[in-house]
Amino acid sequence: MIALVTGANRGLGRETARQLLAAGHTVVIAARSEDAARDTAAALGPGAVPVRLDVTSAQDIAAAAEQLRDRFGHLDVLVNNAAIHYDTWQHAVGADLAVVREAAETNVFGPWQLIQALLPLLRAGSHQRIVNVSSGAGSLTEMTSGSTPAYSLTKAALNALTRMLAADLRPEGILVNAVCPGWVATDMGGPGGRPVHDGAAGIVWAALLPDNGPTGGFFRDGQAIDW
Repeated sequence: MIALVTGANRGLGRETARQLLAAGHTVVIAARSEDAARDTAAALGPGAVPVRLDVTSAQDIAAAAEQLRDRFGHLDVLVNNAAIHYDTWQHAVGADLAVVREAAETNVFGPWQLIQALLPLLRAGSHQRIVNVSSGAGSLTEMTSGSTPAYSLTKAALNALTRMLAADLRPEGILVNAVCPGWVATDMGGPGGRPVHDGAAGIVWAALLPDNGPTGGFFRDGQAIDW
């Protein structure tokens, strides 16, 4: 099985890649920095393959798709993990919309255009799973007047995209789900959160779903949560 994880050089992405490697997958370690991707792949060991990939760059996406096509001919799992701007410093009423737009480029349009580019390779796979790493911050049920407007809005949009893609791809047997890893102790989440291993486990659960598994859902630790 071939899996690609974006933002795989640190935090949740790196741990997700490690767990997928342990499950027997070949994992493409995608990172904006070529050096970071290479160093992470070397540290994770056999089966880890580095690729430079900035999800906001159409050129990077096209190059990555070509590398995957030439090397493997297919893709089984895509984990859209890369995300930016956990903007705890602002509220919606006075939010810097330039920050919101920048967040949308990585958190929404990045996964969207990557899925579109890699879909032919996924269609050639045998265990097609798309996992969009979301957040409870993007849940409309949980959304309040609190901070992180850029992050929360873009994760809500990613959830909506998950629903639409799942409906489109259901007839082809491609499962598409959103996963909230919970508050995890990463560079973005900060100290005090749950272990990275636990957060990544829910992502890997969605990547390894059986063919009769759910699609178009929003999950945390393998359990459905409210949109």
